Amino acid sequence: MSNSQNNSTKNSTLVPIIIIAGLFFIFGFVTWINGALIPFMKTINELTDAQSYLVASASYISFVVMALPASYILNKIGYRKGMSLGLIIMGIGALVFIPAAEARTYWVFLLGIFIQGVGMTLLQTASNPYITILGPIESGAKRIAIMGIANKTAGALGSLIFGALLLSGIDKVKEQLGTATAEEKGVLLDTMADSVFMPYLIMAIVLFVLGVLIRKAPLPDVEAEEPEVTAPGKSTKTNIFQFPHLWLGVLALFVYVGAEVIAGDTIISYGISLGFTGEEAKYFTTYTLMAMVATYALGVFLIPKYVKQKTALITSAVLGIIFSLCILNTTGFTSIMFVAALGVANALVWPAIWPLTLDGLGKFTKTASALLIMAISGGAIIPPLYGRIVDANTQELMAEGVQNSDAIATAATSSYWILIPCYAIILFFAVWGHKFKSWSKN
Repeated sequence: MSNSQNNSTKNSTLVPIIIIAGLFFIFGFVTWINGALIPFMKTINELTDAQSYLVASASYISFVVMALPASYILNKIGYRKGMSLGLIIMGIGALVFIPAAEARTYWVFLLGIFIQGVGMTLLQTASNPYITILGPIESGAKRIAIMGIANKTAGALGSLIFGALLLSGIDKVKEQLGTATAEEKGVLLDTMADSVFMPYLIMAIVLFVLGVLIRKAPLPDVEAEEPEVTAPGKSTKTNIFQFPHLWLGVLALFVYVGAEVIAGDTIISYGISLGFTGEEAKYFTTYTLMAMVATYALGVFLIPKYVKQKTALITSAVLGIIFSLCILNTTGFTSIMFVAALGVANALVWPAIWPLTLDGLGKFTKTASALLIMAISGGAIIPPLYGRIVDANTQELMAEGVQNSDAIATAATSSYWILIPCYAIILFFAVWGHKFKSWSKN
């Protein structure tokens, strides 16, 4: 291809890339405020660790429920209208937080989070395959890394803003709750719950406006290339079950999202369990996300010119295992820094899994993308499992006579072992799994 053709291709994809990056910014902002919401919900609704992590579950389980319907909707109404609908649904979810705060009812909060997740499913189902096949598959990880920068920068901003809005004064409130009467406790918690009213009203208005504006966005139609014939004289694949690497990619993405959510959404609660104040801990999610942003930027520079997508994925999985072991064997702020360092291990996993999984799927790309989006449900299952392990370990330690605060801190640290099998599965996909393009040896 000549230089003029290259420049023409880059120019024709620049505007769509900017638009999709804007969408990644939006659902990054909405997704990563969960780190602040979890300790906030735990306090105002007086929850256990396992119950509080249902905040993550409510958001991510929507990807299981809505991924295939979202694929169907996008085939019917197209990318622009689908993205518009997704933004409007997210706005409706934000509005649900207002009556939820008035009633201080946990399941209504979870309903609002779930509705926002439904809208995000539509956006993700459209934007991830779109950006993957917008250019050469070899540089798919590079384009998704650019999206990751937008996503995690927004997440860091969202975490800081909502951390300041929701967690400011949480330590004083918790101290007052210990000596308050039932009536005083109700007043304190109702006042704290009301702090979500204005930020979620503003969020709803912004999402509705963007939902209208996206309808006029210049997004060209793109389709994936057809997979090659498996052998001379033989027909091409006829269904998605003939691609073992797809299912291994779905599994890898499932455990990855679980690991990513643990790294971002548990770190504030983990810091508080180690004795840090809410005022100090509210910055911890930002550490994880900025580690991801820095690594994304490195990925944009290195992939595919200097580092292959496969190599980036192997390195990420190995680092994930190393950092997880370091969390288990350190304490205090050092341990928190290793949780944040998981941002480095996580950053290039999503960008690398998508192109390695979608490679050669052709007409099955949209269905495969819906399956990959369903794998985001790992964020609904693995973090609450971590929470259950923390609760169980805490009770066990307290039964042995360990002081309450020490038991919680020790249990929270030791429960991070759940990350090691997650990164081991990712490592398997990176080294061998993505090569299994057929069930037959040929």
